[in-house]
Amino acid sequence: MTHQATDHDLIEAMPAAVLVLHQGLIVHLNPACVRLLEAGSAHELLGRPVTEFVHSMDQAQSLHRLQRLQPGDDANLSTQIRMLTCKGNFRTLLVNSAPVRYHETDAIVVTAMDMSDQSAMEERLRVSEQNFRRLFENMQDVYYRTNAQGVVQMVGPGVRRVLGYEPHDIIGRTAESYYPQSSDRDAFKKVIQEKGEASDFPGQMVRADGQIIDISISSHALYDDSGAFCGIEGIYRDVTQRKNLERELQRLATVDSLTGIANRRAFMEQAAQAFSSAQRYPSDLAVLALDLDHFKSINDRHGHAAGDEVLTRFTQAVNTELRESDLFGRLGGEEFCIVLPHADQQKSRQVADRICANMQALRFQDASGQFYTATVSIGIALKRASDRHVLELIERGDKALYQAKRSGRNQVVGDS
Repeated sequence: MTHQATDHDLIEAMPAAVLVLHQGLIVHLNPACVRLLEAGSAHELLGRPVTEFVHSMDQAQSLHRLQRLQPGDDANLSTQIRMLTCKGNFRTLLVNSAPVRYHETDAIVVTAMDMSDQSAMEERLRVSEQNFRRLFENMQDVYYRTNAQGVVQMVGPGVRRVLGYEPHDIIGRTAESYYPQSSDRDAFKKVIQEKGEASDFPGQMVRADGQIIDISISSHALYDDSGAFCGIEGIYRDVTQRKNLERELQRLATVDSLTGIANRRAFMEQAAQAFSSAQRYPSDLAVLALDLDHFKSINDRHGHAAGDEVLTRFTQAVNTELRESDLFGRLGGEEFCIVLPHADQQKSRQVADRICANMQALRFQDASGQFYTATVSIGIALKRASDRHVLELIERGDKALYQAKRSGRNQVVGDS
């Protein structure tokens, strides 16, 4: 039941520490509480959050006990917490709390008894706190804790290095505020809700300077004394360098190092996906098989550096004619292939003719100053209803390409 306000003189005379809280702030305390907190006077404590004096490892428990108290409830069961005085000394307290009416408003009265051992216990706490603080202050990872609504309650100083914010800039804001994509945070919360924890979970955050970084989160759910979810606690770290390396390795595994377009393996995978899409949602699809004419003689006469220049400039000339949805890959040597989604015979022929014209218009100069030109032959294959795999189109495109070569090169031939 709700306790009526206690006689002021009785509270003042009590040997046990007593304080009254309104919305988590100290609004009254007796002399015993002033002495316990080693303050100069009650005035310097009034209006301050009681959590300022609670050890960081006990703050979550203390907040949950206070927040769940409602008018009409019985007092909380006694519990031990660790607290820090105004002079930096530690105390272990036996604490009770109960709802009261104070100056016609709902408040909470807290009583505390000092249970500290005045010798060995304080020393052990002091050493433990020093070790904890040293570890906490120097962590490369960012420790954080949120409430059930995702509002940050505590964050470690590592946030300065990782996000470029001061801890006080973070506390009181929702964790979602620092995610560039809400889907990342939603996926993380789903894992926490389903499993109660997440380990090395990937995501991204936005730094104070606007830079987006990759992070890895390891966290677990927090529950109050009744077993209800009350927040999340964990760490996250900046893994941008590692992710960039992984992306670069992925790029190197899928991109031709000379021309910058897809290599054979990546192109064949992309082409198969484009073919499957054209089958699933019936639409036109064209494949262009391309081969530079007399490329070996270019290498032999002008050198391999000249050959590389021909390949790169040819790639550039082709890219100017392609849409974003088109696929372009180097299959090996001077052999290339293009996939044109939603392209019929007329469209694919127009693209191929422009590529031939662009290539024929290029002028090259070798190291000796000699000028020369290069041309390309192209074979076209269109998707048929009977096709079951993109390889069938590529094979027909190759046959058309060989026909273009036999017919004199520097021309386009469609499959029959």
